[in-house]
Amino acid sequence: MRKRLIKNKVSSVKAPKLLKENKFSPLAIEVVKKLKQSGFQGYLVGGCVRDSLAGIKAKDFDVSTNATPEEVRKTFKSSRIIGKRFRLVHVFSRNELIEVSTFRANTSKEDSSSGVVKDSDGKILRDNVWGTLEEDCIRRDFSVNALYFDPIENKLCDFHNGLQHIQKKILVSIGDPLVRFEEDPVRSLRAIRFSSKLNFKISNDVKEAIYQKGHLLGNISNARMFDEFCKIFLTKNALKNFNILESYGVLKYLINSNQYAEGTFGLRFQQAALINTDNRLKASKSITPGFLIAALLWPKLIDASKEQEVLNLKKFFRSMDRIIREQQTLTAVPRKFHGYIKDIWSLQLKLETRLGNQPYKILNHPRFRAAYDFLLLREEAANDSQGIGNWWTKFQKINRPGKIELLKALRESRSGPVEKKFGFLRELS
Repeated sequence: MRKRLIKNKVSSVKAPKLLKENKFSPLAIEVVKKLKQSGFQGYLVGGCVRDSLAGIKAKDFDVSTNATPEEVRKTFKSSRIIGKRFRLVHVFSRNELIEVSTFRANTSKEDSSSGVVKDSDGKILRDNVWGTLEEDCIRRDFSVNALYFDPIENKLCDFHNGLQHIQKKILVSIGDPLVRFEEDPVRSLRAIRFSSKLNFKISNDVKEAIYQKGHLLGNISNARMFDEFCKIFLTKNALKNFNILESYGVLKYLINSNQYAEGTFGLRFQQAALINTDNRLKASKSITPGFLIAALLWPKLIDASKEQEVLNLKKFFRSMDRIIREQQTLTAVPRKFHGYIKDIWSLQLKLETRLGNQPYKILNHPRFRAAYDFLLLREEAANDSQGIGNWWTKFQKINRPGKIELLKALRESRSGPVEKKFGFLRELS
């Protein structure tokens, strides 16, 4: 194996106390150690360093090195090379995976851009030109993400005042953000996400770049956008991020939703779903992107299904697949969630009508709990005092004789066509 010895003089400082005290992944540290023992450079980089310095517990651990992917692969038996656009190596153990990237060249330099492929808008399609640590720093998006920590020698490399910007709580681009957002339009979403997570201000030039280059998000693959959707909305800041994305005019690239005015059911329901997601995460409860997507698209499904302020059932069922397909063009929602979303939507009708002995079957439906939670959110957003949610809460808890009495009382209380009982009528008003 060819060994690349360290030749560049790297300006570094002793790592701040926060880094030394933070508990980094033992596997990540072992990866750095083995790379250095093999004659390569190795650093923890990106989010784990940034978050540690910002006083947040580090979770994702990435390593950067001057070893090529092939050299990394030879160094670690339990590893594999992935990616075409950006070739990386995954080094893994039984229950952990460390992503190892090779230093990239500064793509703005003419002498190192021959292997970098860009489209007509300036977006980088392929970047596998290797470079030095200093060059790798330049090609990262924000200064707070360009901090390299050597846990073996306890040294921190900071070429773009990232540590200072963390202390000042500001997000600053490395290079002209207008150019950098052309190279990778997702950086506009990352700016919003990091600002929200870290509670940092966004520098004015980065704000302007989001406004000017946000439309380029329409050219990003739906698979990558789904990944960003999850990172933005499933991280305890869903409502905050929703509002910020809307203010920058880029929410439409993540959610295929109509725009709803303040105070309308559509916006109130979306906000209730986002708050519910945040609260579940804070309470360490399970969440799924399928449920949130079903909720965010529900107002649009209702809009597509109404006819003279009445719910048209044929339109309701016919619109489901179309609305999911339209969302699919933005974010590659995994197919396993398609049936899940439609089940939640369809069950709303059955939860409302409660015909015959149907409630017994609904209780055993695998999506009942999700549909029931969905119903409670609908009632909350619609200020619904009809009490169907309360009815289902009781029906779940009481014994068989109690269930029979509840159904009997329901039948006796009804008058007029059942379809007129749909709570959707209040959602349409």
